[in-house]
Amino acid sequence: MTPSVPVSVIIVTKNEADKIAICLSSLSAFNDVWVVDSASHDGTAEIAKNAGAQIIDFQWNGKYPKKRQWCLDTLPLKYDWVFFVDADEFVPQGMVDEIHKVLSQSNRDIAGYLLKARYRIRGKVLKYGSPNSKIALFHREYMEFPVVNDLDIPGMGEIEGHYQPVMTPISRHLKIGHLRNFMIHDALNDIQAWTFRHEKYAQWEAGMNAKDAWPNDPVAWRDITKRFLRRSNLRPEIIFITGYLLKLGFLDGCEGLEFLRRKYQYYRKIRELL
Repeated sequence: MTPSVPVSVIIVTKNEADKIAICLSSLSAFNDVWVVDSASHDGTAEIAKNAGAQIIDFQWNGKYPKKRQWCLDTLPLKYDWVFFVDADEFVPQGMVDEIHKVLSQSNRDIAGYLLKARYRIRGKVLKYGSPNSKIALFHREYMEFPVVNDLDIPGMGEIEGHYQPVMTPISRHLKIGHLRNFMIHDALNDIQAWTFRHEKYAQWEAGMNAKDAWPNDPVAWRDITKRFLRRSNLRPEIIFITGYLLKLGFLDGCEGLEFLRRKYQYYRKIRELL
C-alpha cells in the first residue's frame, strides 16, 4: 500500500452529492483533503465531512481571485504540492502510486505535472479518442491561476475557466512534467446538466475568443495548437475527425461516438456565437 502522499487535495464543489463520495473514496492515500463548497443545498458538504474531508464554505464576491486561486491563497494547506480534483473524477491507484513516486524524486526543475483523464460513459471507460488533459498537480509557489479579462463575459462564473495555471515569476525557468497514468472522468451521466453547463461554457469561451483574453499555456506546443484551433473556422470538424479517426475514437463504439459528437456540438456552438 502506498504511504500517505505528501500532497494537499482540493475539490471545489456545488451540488455534487451524487458524485463526491465516489471521488473521495479514491483519495484515501492523501491525508490533507479539502472540499471547498459554494452553498450546496443537496448535502454535498455533509457527505464530504462524513468521508473525512475538511469542509470550507466559499462565497464569491464577483472579483478576482476566483475560486481555485482563492483556495491557494486562503486555505491552511499542509503541503506545497497541490492536486485539484473535480467531484466527477476518480483517481485510480496507479495514479496515486505514480504521484507518490515522482514527488519522492528530486525533480527540482518541475513546477507541475500535466495529467490526463479518460472519460467514463455509462460505466464504460473510453480508451481512445481525446482524453481530457490539464495541469492539476503543481507546486503552489511555482504556479498560479492568472487574472483574465472575463468578468463581463456572459457565462462567466466563480471558477477559473478552461485555461491552465501559469508559472509564477520565480519559476519561469522550470518545466512541466507528465504523468503516465490516467484519472477517470465521469461524463454525460446527467445529459440535462451537461448541456446546461456547456451552454454557459460556450458563451464564455466565445467571449474569451472575441477578446483574445486567453493566457499562454505553459506547455509551448499546447499553446500553439490551442491558438491555431481558436482561429480556425473548422475547429469543430478538426476536433471530431482527430478524435474519431486519428486517435481511434471509433474503437470505443457507441459511447466514443456519443462523446465526440457532443464535443463537436460544443465547439460548433462557440463558432455560432462568434
